[in-house]
Amino acid sequence: MNTENLLYVIPAGQYGKEGILALLEQHPEIKFVSLVGVDLAGNDTDEKIPISVFFDDYESFFDGSAFQTDGSSVVLPGIATLDNARVDIKADPSVNWFVDYNDGNIDEATGKPVGTLRIPSFLEHATGFIDSRSILRNTTDYVGDEVLKLVKEYGVPGLNINVNDIEKLVLTTATELEFWVKSPSQDVASRLLSTSQKLQEQYWQRTHGVVRTALEQAVERLEKYGLEPEMGHKEVGGIKAHIDDSGKLIFVLEQLEVDWKFSSDPVQTADNEIQARIIIREAFRENGLEVTFKAKPISGVAGSGEHTHIGIGAIMKNGKYVNLFNPDDMMKEFLSSVGYGALMGILKHYEVINPFVSSTTDSLNRLKPGFEAPVCIVTSLGGESPDVPTRNRSVLAGLIRNVASPNATRVEMRAPNPFTNTYIAIALFYLAALDGIRYALKNKKAPAELLAEISKKVGDKADYLAADRAYRSEVDVFEAFTEEERNTMFGKAPATVWENFKSWEVYPHKLETLACDNFARRVMDSFREGALKRWALELQYRIVPDNLERVINAKALHLDSDANPLEEERWQQINALRTELGRDTDKNLSLFTQIKRALSEEDYDTASDLQVLMSKKMDELSELYYVYSHNAF
Repeated sequence: MNTENLLYVIPAGQYGKEGILALLEQHPEIKFVSLVGVDLAGNDTDEKIPISVFFDDYESFFDGSAFQTDGSSVVLPGIATLDNARVDIKADPSVNWFVDYNDGNIDEATGKPVGTLRIPSFLEHATGFIDSRSILRNTTDYVGDEVLKLVKEYGVPGLNINVNDIEKLVLTTATELEFWVKSPSQDVASRLLSTSQKLQEQYWQRTHGVVRTALEQAVERLEKYGLEPEMGHKEVGGIKAHIDDSGKLIFVLEQLEVDWKFSSDPVQTADNEIQARIIIREAFRENGLEVTFKAKPISGVAGSGEHTHIGIGAIMKNGKYVNLFNPDDMMKEFLSSVGYGALMGILKHYEVINPFVSSTTDSLNRLKPGFEAPVCIVTSLGGESPDVPTRNRSVLAGLIRNVASPNATRVEMRAPNPFTNTYIAIALFYLAALDGIRYALKNKKAPAELLAEISKKVGDKADYLAADRAYRSEVDVFEAFTEEERNTMFGKAPATVWENFKSWEVYPHKLETLACDNFARRVMDSFREGALKRWALELQYRIVPDNLERVINAKALHLDSDANPLEEERWQQINALRTELGRDTDKNLSLFTQIKRALSEEDYDTASDLQVLMSKKMDELSELYYVYSHNAF
């Protein structure tokens, strides 16, 4: 296969129409075009349009007449309905276009892999643009304009800057990507993984064999596509692989992370993430390994996050970049008033943002104590004082700052996972940040006043943040506080998707603050409808059946002729739990049946409560059966 001189990316704004067509003519191995729209569930479209169609009708790809789909092909519930289902797909020339190559399909004429030009696009319905990309584009344009107006009118307390010299604002955004890789068809030894994690055996270890090869190839390809990778490394999870007779690694099960450079365009950031997932999955597949981006693929072991970083900077008329989160003296202050306002806005509104970030059972399974994943709505400013920086990995929103790299000051949101809809999450983070910035600047709050407010104790009254909450902790919130104390200080975390969305009923004013022309309430409601439908269907047709299979497989192992009273007692306890979970009797319906009945009646309060109980009982069953099975021999 010939891979020389392949075209990987067409940078935004570098070529006009004629330049793009001429470039593609030089690469006959690119045989298809795919218009990549992203629906509200985060799914990206991927169709194969012959490149000849693109050449013949170039203009129509940008006015939406070249390609349409219907509401059954994309997740837009309540918007693209059966009687009004047409959705036009319009190409977006403002971002990079990527070429996706198929190594399994070689062009006979050139000997090169056949390529598909993936063009990020917008989805337009009769009611307007309704896709994730357009939401983020319109939202961040709005936020940028609003923050610039505020800064020019009120200045930036804590940062000595001539606001009249600002040329434009940029919203700097980045994501990280964690994932698990494994040998196909490999059974998961969760206790071995849990033990290895507790012993920290995999932290920053060298990669070996095919894992090393695939990781290196993935990083190399990210560079070819212009994503500017910064590093690839081992993460917390994994166990040592075995070596077969030929010297090859088998039974691979490891957690990895890949990072790449931030972008000054949030839409490009989210587009890059989609492309990175494609590159990583293909690189490992070619090496015989499976990749999963699930948030919590293995119970009892650390899940995979996708930490999302946000910042705001100004490009001055002289070309200099100024980070608006920074104070004049980073040794004396943590943040400027803009930085404090942004962070406080996110914390204040996170209850209604969380359903967008964690919209699946899998994502909420990751957000549990003990796995370096955030549970509480709490921040850390990176230490008790600005001159002694630390890094608190137990919080939701961490301030990342380094005196030696002032341009890199940013807020790291630790709750997103690889299946979070990054476009929507980023849009909401910035909308919430805008509300906090508006409060800080309009009220002429100095950094010291905002520091005092964000550091408030439970019960302390504040102008912006809630009186019944605390918002800052510089210690490990899992080790320093009990669950009851965490709930009192930072609020109780939702346990199910239904519980998560109930926050909209509890805090309707917070949701209305974020809803705007650029992220309409009807679109938010559409997201909710789709997420709750997926939750109910997954609970009934995947989670309950999977748990039933686990219950059935928890069989008796001891022999009547060689049993002892302790084994009998343990088995009776296990069997009673099996019956409670999965077996209907003349006296009681099983938990599984109760859940299915509640879902069929759309009694989601009951279904949600039963899901929490089922999860607790399944954990209890796993623990009891482990003890029993390791004694029955």
